Amino acid sequence: MTKDLAAFAAENGVKYFMISFTDLFGGQRAKLVPAQAIADMQKDGAGFAGFATWLDMTPAHPDMLAVPDPLSVIQLPWKPEVAWVAANPVMEGNDVAQAPRNVLRRLIDEAVSEGLYVKTGIEAEYFLLTADGTALSDEFDTAEKPCYDQQAVMRRYDVVREICDYMLDLGWGPYQNDHEDANGQFEMNWEFDDALKTADKHSFFKFMTKSVAEKHGFRATFMPKPIAGLTGNGCHAHISVWDAPGDKAKTNIFATEKGEGQTGELGLSEQGRTFLGGIMKHASALAAITNPTVNSYKRINAPRTMSGATWAPNTITWTGNNRTHMVRVPGPGRFELRLPDGAANPYLLQAVIIAAGLDGIRTDADPGKRYDIDMYAEGHKVSGAPKLPLNMLDALRIYDRDKGLKAAMGEEFSAAFLKLKHKEWDSYMSHLTSWEKENTLDI
Repeated sequence: MTKDLAAFAAENGVKYFMISFTDLFGGQRAKLVPAQAIADMQKDGAGFAGFATWLDMTPAHPDMLAVPDPLSVIQLPWKPEVAWVAANPVMEGNDVAQAPRNVLRRLIDEAVSEGLYVKTGIEAEYFLLTADGTALSDEFDTAEKPCYDQQAVMRRYDVVREICDYMLDLGWGPYQNDHEDANGQFEMNWEFDDALKTADKHSFFKFMTKSVAEKHGFRATFMPKPIAGLTGNGCHAHISVWDAPGDKAKTNIFATEKGEGQTGELGLSEQGRTFLGGIMKHASALAAITNPTVNSYKRINAPRTMSGATWAPNTITWTGNNRTHMVRVPGPGRFELRLPDGAANPYLLQAVIIAAGLDGIRTDADPGKRYDIDMYAEGHKVSGAPKLPLNMLDALRIYDRDKGLKAAMGEEFSAAFLKLKHKEWDSYMSHLTSWEKENTLDI
């Protein structure tokens, strides 16, 4: 467990550190720091102008110092002389409340104070495109149902193998790689971990995947819906709560012997049921965080894709082992949230799951009726279940009205997030699209 970055550099031949933080829009920002200077940086942090990134600051704000967390350090497997380290933004001695990693750290501390250690795993899907982003990288990847396509995954073996080898070297425990449901789409899975570690790994995975793709002359994108008519990029989260962190964990608090009740018969405990209840209670507002871009709503509200299914929800329902709902309980002691997409901020995704779940436990939230039908074919039979937001503006308005979730995420964070996201929506609405010209030029 690394505590001294200077010693880490000396032991591992590291010449530079990338001191990295993630802004409100999920952008990764970094300074490249020589190893000779890392001791001072570990103590005081690297200086940034917050206004120059997507944070709600002005040019008049003081320096924002990104203080590296040495426990997060990762030596770049494809460039070992460089090490990446996640940082916690600080200003004038105080944590920057709107900074995503700080939001997550605070909520983890809240959960721990109640004896709850949240562990998660994520499934980060991505497309491999040509270097200019205009087409799929594989011109032969044209099957109507390309999921698990053996030939297609082997045509991109060099990229997938390199990324998986690096995860093996890093000790992440990767256990499967596949071609996903859309042409040109891939998914790579690794073992679940404590929420902060999963968020750091998720952040690094996106950086690593893009870097390896560029090395091979391609472009990797986690954009929710990069190609019309094809399945979008999800980022499903598997959630459980334990009695201790890391390897010290012995008991899965969400697990129970199968008993009575809609969740009990699936092996989900009373605390698991109410945590799920919090997710269901706040789902509409949750979408502003889990599906944070204009493009996100072209995935969760999409018509049927070429393969026959979007694999994304549009209604707030839950089920057993059934992939057509927003939440599924595939086995005892955990559940899968299928709402998030590839644009989700790695830190805010974990934070909002914890915020909603804690509120569910505290308020004894009921997840409501379980549906075991095929929502894609029989969803019309479900009456009363709320729909997910139709667009980003709806999601932002619902989040703004959800006072409990806003407070749990932090008022300063919520105000900054809503302010910048509304500006983003206004920018989108001021853009004249080709659709408008094609359909309204002569009206």
